[in-house]
Amino acid sequence: MCLGIPAKIIELGEAGATLPMGRVDFGGAIREVCLAYVPEAVVGDYVVVHVGFAISRIDEEEAQQTFTLMREAGILPEG
Repeated sequence: MCLGIPAKIIELGEAGATLPMGRVDFGGAIREVCLAYVPEAVVGDYVVVHVGFAISRIDEEEAQQTFTLMREAGILPEG
């Protein structure tokens, strides 16, 4: 089973890097991920991240619904 977690792109890496990278916010936890599979993604977009790779874009409503379910399950802290 695979687990993809929604995250909001808060910063794009340097242009011209070998792989496009960015910093994302997982509801408070900030991590760097590879954006090679979502080249159209921009700051403010929500993406699904799996093992350090953003694999698809999703809309904010879907991301927020997932964050709510994760809080209810105790996976993500309140706030």
